[in-house]
Amino acid sequence: MPRGPREGVRPAFRQWRAGRPFWGGLLLALGGAEVLLTLKASLDVILHVGMQGLAGYLLPVVMLLCGVLILFNPAQRLFYSVIGVLVSLGTWLTSNLGGFFIGLALGLVGSCLAFGWLPDQEPRVSRRRRRKEAQAAKAVARPLEREAGRTA
Repeated sequence: MPRGPREGVRPAFRQWRAGRPFWGGLLLALGGAEVLLTLKASLDVILHVGMQGLAGYLLPVVMLLCGVLILFNPAQRLFYSVIGVLVSLGTWLTSNLGGFFIGLALGLVGSCLAFGWLPDQEPRVSRRRRRKEAQAAKAVARPLEREAGRTA
């Protein structure tokens, strides 16, 4: 069965992704997952043991949860991103230096992206498309200028 130009999984995913701070939520969730994985590293690899109690596992789980919630509940992105920044900074002390700085950085960048996302923005037009539109406008304007010069 032939599909139309805007049917299928890929365009539907693009439309879903455009309506939420996708990259911010994804980076925050990846940061939480990375910090969780570094908690399972061997003692030879671990640089800083920190508080290995509940906080060492709780903060990366909260990071992961905030990232997922940003993806599926974008209306509350400001709250989740602020919590994500605070929890990401907390992993510095509790979870192996924030997952060897990688999880910490991913969490901070993802939270900042989610915080700065605006839902009602028009899609950006690429530079190539703007250039083509300008050339088309010039091509239309040239014959009109010539006709105006003849009649004057």
